[in-house]
Amino acid sequence: MQRRHPNSAAVSPAAHSAVASSYDSNRSKKRGSYNCGRCGQPKKGHNCNFKTPTSAKVTRVDPPLTAVSVASAHTPLTVSRHAPSHPRRALSFDDFDDHTGGTDFDPAERDEMGDSDYVEESLDPLDLDIDSCGLPVNLLWEVMRRLPPAGLLSAAKVCKGWRETARRLWKAAEELKLRVPSSVHVGLVASMLQKCPGILRLSLRMESDIDSAVLACIAFSCPNLEHLEITTFDTSVNRINGDELGRFIADKKSLKSLKMEGCSNLGGFVLCSSSLCTLWLSDLQYLSKMVFNCPKLREISLEFSHQENDDTDLIAMIENLGRSCLRLQNIHVASMRLSHAVVLALSTAQFRELRMLSLVLGSEITDASVAAIASSYPNLELLDLSGSGISDSGIGMICNVLSETLSRLLLALCPNVTSSGIQFATAQLPFLELMDCGMTICDPNSEDLTTGENNCKSEKVSSANLHLVNQKLIIKHGRLRTLSLWGCSGLDALYLNCPRLNDLNLNSCRNLHPERLLLQCPALENVHASSCQNMLIGAIQSQVCNAFSAMDNHSPSKHLPDGSKRIRVPHLLDCEFPEPAKKRRKIERPICNVLVD
Repeated sequence: MQRRHPNSAAVSPAAHSAVASSYDSNRSKKRGSYNCGRCGQPKKGHNCNFKTPTSAKVTRVDPPLTAVSVASAHTPLTVSRHAPSHPRRALSFDDFDDHTGGTDFDPAERDEMGDSDYVEESLDPLDLDIDSCGLPVNLLWEVMRRLPPAGLLSAAKVCKGWRETARRLWKAAEELKLRVPSSVHVGLVASMLQKCPGILRLSLRMESDIDSAVLACIAFSCPNLEHLEITTFDTSVNRINGDELGRFIADKKSLKSLKMEGCSNLGGFVLCSSSLCTLWLSDLQYLSKMVFNCPKLREISLEFSHQENDDTDLIAMIENLGRSCLRLQNIHVASMRLSHAVVLALSTAQFRELRMLSLVLGSEITDASVAAIASSYPNLELLDLSGSGISDSGIGMICNVLSETLSRLLLALCPNVTSSGIQFATAQLPFLELMDCGMTICDPNSEDLTTGENNCKSEKVSSANLHLVNQKLIIKHGRLRTLSLWGCSGLDALYLNCPRLNDLNLNSCRNLHPERLLLQCPALENVHASSCQNMLIGAIQSQVCNAFSAMDNHSPSKHLPDGSKRIRVPHLLDCEFPEPAKKRRKIERPICNVLVD
């Protein structure tokens, strides 16, 4: 499959054939044209200076329209990599692996965008019908479908044929990404959506405030919408309340996925949908009621704001999910009100298909909570208890029950976890591929380092944990691919023997001694070492370079006289049996990046 430009309209072959047929009907009239065949200008009193029939003049569009972006229908919708303004969603950790899609269109980069990405459809060399500007119809279609929205709007002003092609492109688009500046009125958004009646996936990045008018515009202009994502900037305010959101979801019978940020004004909601499968709501607070009637719901992510006086009843929420959403597979809840009682309600709900569970920032979640989770859900593949109060005993329970299924374990911001518990987890979980232990092994005298990573507050280390300093960590694992030890200021020695490890995070490991660091990880691609000592950074670079240089195969191989076996020939004997350089084996090694910024 060839790569596609992220800012391109996706169209179907049926629409493509419709355009070709329309041009065939126009050409069958055999009438002369009053416009120049090269530039499209009127022929009367016109002297054309164009030497080739394949160029056309494109005019610029108004600045507000340059904030619009169209994405391909075949590329997955992803959010661009900016610094996260909210706590990390563990359920979306797979998105970082990475299958990135399109990025938002920036007006300043309009002239720098190239046509390097293509789609699966190919040109028919026999279909070379020429339009009024001298371009083959198929070629015009393939070129215009790769244009960004600003270029597509400009191309529509060239001539009638180009305007008709642009209209059909807008009509055939299935995925649309819009960045709405604060100066743009909602009417402009409505006009853009009306150009694309077949939209299935819509992503809005709102710099202006959001209210019920935006939802009404989407509901009217996108009758077949299946996926909706609304993200907000720091300056924008989401004014949608719970009743308006409930009516929108109930009216959109085809909606399968809804992701919305800034939901601080909901107050309470009742969501009823027979088609909704994915629901992400963030910045929730002070919810009087939460009722879910979505029998097909598979994934839910609820992130609450960090308000200590928030009185949202999480136990009632879990009980309601257990009655009406029994097909849930992924559950993510981030709230400071998570407790052992909430975990008990979750274990009573019995979600038989649950595979990913994330309960973040629940400092009252203890080892007893881990026992309830392990006994009720023995088939978990991801478990995130970051910010909880579990200890090494809880890790032991996880390893005893989930050793055959667990592949991702996240225990960041757990002050009661020691290096012994981490080593035990890596030794007892053979299928582990990702482990996050950030801010677990902490020096109580070091400053708070959590601001740069997860944008959430850490627990203060108690005086009983003063002995958890100068700890050693030894990990030997055959499948581990990602290991995060960010902020482990109490770690002074690290020994890793992980042949598949490709991402290592050592940010803010300030007390790690360079002479006590050993990395035997030949597949490393990225090592994050910001806020570390210069000597430690130098030791990391030295070990990474030495590991890769040892992989080089400098000695050639030779057959035995009978040709039965290949053997390694020393360099001293290599001069007697010279071999062409092209026959020598060359081992390609990955390039490891040591990131310090």
